[in-house]
Amino acid sequence: MIILPSKGLNQFRNYKEIKLDKKNVKVEFINDINLIEKKQWDLCACPEAFAGEKIIDPFTTYNFISALENSGSVGKGTGWHSCHLVVKIEKEIIAVMPLYLKGHSQGEYIFDHNWAQAYNNFGGNYYPKIQSAVPFTPATGRRFLTKKGFEKQGRDALERGIINLALNNKLSSAHITFCTSFEAKKVSDNNFLSRKTLQYHWENKGFSNFEDFLNSLSSRKRKTIKKERKIATSLFKDNDGIFSFTGSQLRDKHWDSFWKFYQDTGNRKWGIPYLTRDFFQIINECMPENILLFLAIENNTPIAGALNFIGADTLYGRYWGCSKYHSCLHYELCYYQAIDYALKNRIKKVEAGAQGEHKISRGYLPSFVYSLHWFSNKSFTSAISEYLDKEEKVIDQEYDILMKTSPYKQL
Repeated sequence: MIILPSKGLNQFRNYKEIKLDKKNVKVEFINDINLIEKKQWDLCACPEAFAGEKIIDPFTTYNFISALENSGSVGKGTGWHSCHLVVKIEKEIIAVMPLYLKGHSQGEYIFDHNWAQAYNNFGGNYYPKIQSAVPFTPATGRRFLTKKGFEKQGRDALERGIINLALNNKLSSAHITFCTSFEAKKVSDNNFLSRKTLQYHWENKGFSNFEDFLNSLSSRKRKTIKKERKIATSLFKDNDGIFSFTGSQLRDKHWDSFWKFYQDTGNRKWGIPYLTRDFFQIINECMPENILLFLAIENNTPIAGALNFIGADTLYGRYWGCSKYHSCLHYELCYYQAIDYALKNRIKKVEAGAQGEHKISRGYLPSFVYSLHWFSNKSFTSAISEYLDKEEKVIDQEYDILMKTSPYKQL
């Protein structure tokens, strides 16, 4: 891992103005999201909010990105250094892109460690690289954030901008991870290579409640889920149980408990937790309506928790942890409670994070997720292109095989 000096970003060279559609379009980068007004960012990131609608993707909003920066979860010493792109026509901001200068490949969930080794063997230095992503968040969403009415102009400028930033600073590569399928198709037609991998998502197929969902499953799978839910809740007595908290219901004591769970999971999985305690405090203050926290409470004491984020039509499961192991409690908190909440609140989909074929038997089917990759070395680009063509065939085959294990009744 390369730890990048904070002054490294100040050495980045700005772009020259790019002319598109006979208008001067200027692309800049900022190394601190606080250098842009919240409204200007969100007019690009979540324009639906200004029409009085629910936010589609909470992760690319100003509140979430700024919480990462202001809490020290990204920045000095983390290997994630902000260099967000901003596109302007004269003084009007028409597009932005969350972007980071990276000294490693941790916290990404689209794995390129083998590429890094190959690039180094090729005689180059893979790190630093630049990556458009939401740190530590394997959730699909727009990465080309454009103001309404400027979709094509903004997307074209951001695409050229990220490549120019890499070229001007002699970086190995630029990556755009967990972008939408639409973005993957539009952008891969030009300079980027497209990559397809798998996650596991639950979708509401017209169910009105959890019992409806269960009735859509094969008899054996239905019995298994009922058994797991019974086991998970068997330790609770009297006023104990699983409780949900969102919005104004969230209290400091809830976050204190969840922080302990998150630390335990982080220490076991990554060696050190990615997010700081301040991060949870900040999101609780600035976006509580987008947060859903499940806590399992025994003898008035939380023993496990699962943190979710609420989008307009998707519930995003993000973090889980516990201080006491109990069989099937993980399945209940992370998968079944999420489905139950989605059904009660008319949410169409649950994304339960990265990896996990074990999710299939619990109703979460394989779904494609996309990323885009650009390399400065043309020979290396050709080698990766050939690799991705072969990988995609394997992914398609894996998808077909996994779908045959679907727990849903065959029509």
